[in-house]
Amino acid sequence: MLRYLPFLLIIALTIYTFIDCLNTPEEEVKHLPKVVWVLIILLFSIVGPAVWLFAGKKRAATAGGRARRTQWVAPDDNPEFLRSLREEKDKDRDKD
Repeated sequence: MLRYLPFLLIIALTIYTFIDCLNTPEEEVKHLPKVVWVLIILLFSIVGPAVWLFAGKKRAATAGGRARRTQWVAPDDNPEFLRSLREEKDKDRDKD
């Protein structure tokens, strides 16, 4: 079973890069048209997917080495939520 592992990994990498290439918008594809990238990925089983991963698509650069938060933030990490809790607590204290 272990001797089939390299073949399975190559197939998995090819499928992943093929789907990634198809889902990438045309304006984010670098150097070649998207159709050519698909052909390279399918025809050159090891080299094609590797080249796509490293050179085929624009990658988002992170500023300062840290990714900016553009997604949902947990309440205990959200300063706005913590501020609203403090304000609510102060209002309750003023009522008493």
